[in-house]
Amino acid sequence: MPVQRGITASWIWAALLLGLLGNATANATAKRMEPVDYVSPNIGGIGQLLTATVPYVQTPHGMARIAPITTPGITDRYLADKIYGFPAGPAMLMISTGKLSTQPKDYASTFDHDFETTTPYYYAADLQSWGIKAEVTATQTAAYYRFVLPAGSPAHLVLSMEDGAELKIVGDSAVEGSEKVGGTVAQLSAKDGETREYFYAEFSKPFRHYQTWQKDALSQIGTQTGDHIGFVAEEPGAGGDGIEVRVGLSYISTEQAQKNLKREMAGRSFEQVKEQTRELWNKRLGAVEIDGGSEQQRTIFYTALYRSLGRMTDITEDGKYFSGYDHKVHESNGHDFYVDDGLWDTYRSLHPLQLLLEAPRQEDMIRSYLRMYEQSGWLPSFPSAAGEQAVMIGHHAAAYILDAYLKGYRNFDVEEAYQAIRKNETQATMLPWKRGPLTTLDHVYFDKGFFPALAAGEIETVPQVTGERRQAVSVTLETSYDDWCTAQLAKALGKQDDYLYFMKLAHNYRNVFDSKIDFMAPKSADGRWVAHFDPKLGGGQGGRDYFTEMNSWTYTFHVQHDVAGLIQLMGGRDSFNSKLDQLFVEQYGTSKYQYLSQFPDSTGLVGLYAQGNEPSFHIPYLYDFSGQPWKTQRRVRQLMDIWYGDGPLGIPGDEDGGETSSWYVLSAMGFYPVCPGSPVYEIGSPIFAKISIRMANGKEFTIIANHVSAQNKYIQSAQLNGTKLDKPWFTHAAIANGGSLVLEMGDKPNKAWGSAPEEAPPSMSPADAGVAASGGS
Repeated sequence: MPVQRGITASWIWAALLLGLLGNATANATAKRMEPVDYVSPNIGGIGQLLTATVPYVQTPHGMARIAPITTPGITDRYLADKIYGFPAGPAMLMISTGKLSTQPKDYASTFDHDFETTTPYYYAADLQSWGIKAEVTATQTAAYYRFVLPAGSPAHLVLSMEDGAELKIVGDSAVEGSEKVGGTVAQLSAKDGETREYFYAEFSKPFRHYQTWQKDALSQIGTQTGDHIGFVAEEPGAGGDGIEVRVGLSYISTEQAQKNLKREMAGRSFEQVKEQTRELWNKRLGAVEIDGGSEQQRTIFYTALYRSLGRMTDITEDGKYFSGYDHKVHESNGHDFYVDDGLWDTYRSLHPLQLLLEAPRQEDMIRSYLRMYEQSGWLPSFPSAAGEQAVMIGHHAAAYILDAYLKGYRNFDVEEAYQAIRKNETQATMLPWKRGPLTTLDHVYFDKGFFPALAAGEIETVPQVTGERRQAVSVTLETSYDDWCTAQLAKALGKQDDYLYFMKLAHNYRNVFDSKIDFMAPKSADGRWVAHFDPKLGGGQGGRDYFTEMNSWTYTFHVQHDVAGLIQLMGGRDSFNSKLDQLFVEQYGTSKYQYLSQFPDSTGLVGLYAQGNEPSFHIPYLYDFSGQPWKTQRRVRQLMDIWYGDGPLGIPGDEDGGETSSWYVLSAMGFYPVCPGSPVYEIGSPIFAKISIRMANGKEFTIIANHVSAQNKYIQSAQLNGTKLDKPWFTHAAIANGGSLVLEMGDKPNKAWGSAPEEAPPSMSPADAGVAASGGS
């Protein structure tokens, strides 16, 4: 029927129009997404094997780092069944409509991720056991909580503390206190030798009734000290009532905690503080603008960038800071004081990424290291608020400081930095997880050129080797790299004798390469190779007799400062590339279960390459040195696609405070620093069509990947700042004042691009010294 057909047609046209309008609206909504809106802090909340991530609410580098405290013992935080409370500095804050108790577990509540909001600036969850909505936002040194109660349910507001704590009721609506911060190498018992964390908590309503406790005894006492102490106040509550708690934090005093709270939150509502922190994150994340890619890739990218901007932690308060290195309060003199770092890993990509985005802050971080040196006598390897942690191996402050210096960032005392580095390199023991003077093992390194391992069957007799084993091959390799860094800074400062001395030590990596087996291998103090060494499974748990958390398949490639020299040791490019190819397909030599039980840090496996642990991170980029950059392009894409996701299993291994995420950020942008301290970047394969990086000086560096896609991962040609680029690397100087890298991408490798020996990135050894010219197949 004609009329019916007309009606049907009109409905079809209307539907089409509505569909188009709907798509336009959806597209407009998508375009309105800002960088902070992509961040998903629950990514990685289930660990691949070891440590899960934490969905922190904080400002970039903020001292207040807030996340729900979940069920003790459940290390995969995303799978925890209960929220036990929220941080209030050293105290745990919780609210409950349940019974009165002196046990924090009795106030815990079930929660459900489907009724949870996680962002960098705001967290909210339904405390389902009590029918309470809990919300938190944060500033630099303070946290702001808001709780909404159900109708007619009296609530208990609780603050609990565990060890060496102090708690005091202040007036009718505030509580203050402190707790000793542990974990230093030499924990001092005297009060003036402690590091304490202080808090001042201010409640939006006067206490109707309160009690305190110690152990299991409730009382009306307004002050408690000791272990397992707490405070509980009763709030009558009416339907929809909100209770707010604002908490100031300090390492100086409770008075300073109160000042911090007033300075950052006085006169501001919860929503105002939340929006302020949101805008702060959006500005920092917006320093990298991306076009193209999928929603999932943008989520992974901006979440990784958020994690890359959390550390180091700025603990400056009102122009002052407390140092755990001399237990004194100092004036900051216009340069903030930073702690919480792990240089064994963060020198690799976290600090280089931050240097691109916030160079002046990095200079203050280096100044912080130098202050720690002045106050303690050593450059630390893992500075915390409580002092040196002496974690892992190596003295990688050398790499960190050199990298900033050679990239032109020098707003610190370079001469003092050199003297501090030199002291660490010549007077501090290389033993893992130790801080102290040289041992007999260290002298073997200086005298014979390698750190000695125990011979097969030999019993440890060196008294300083406690807790951690020698990790001798890794110590040799990482120390020779630190020596190279020290040599480069000595050269820059005109210290020729030191330069020659440390350059000799920088070649020590060669002394642990066994050409008979083509692997880095352990030697005993007499210079003999350790008998019966297995490059795959040797070294016991974590390989720690000889290596650091990994095996020789990984550490054989751990010569960042002299890849060309390593290629020579392996017999040239073809042999090197065959070995590198094999790494990505080599299997475990036992069951995967047994392999990971021995090497639990080796997660994110592709063959024996482990994306889950930092000594691997530079390895996919080594093909840039050996004439096969297209393999770097393929591998980095594979690693990003397989081992980084947008769900709770989305991190390949331990996050390590942003280091694992920083690898993704740099790789997704298309480049990576194989050797921090050499001011160059090796090129990989970007995943976005355009990346604009706004550096701290206001200049912009843009990477354009024409025709990029999942299949178009291979570079066909390149231009840097308008000039043809045939090398798979570029210098920092070329982009320091802005510029552009334009890559033409395709679905087939261009095996001619960047493959000639003279096009390889710089190394300590000349690239063409005895190196086969063939790029292989």
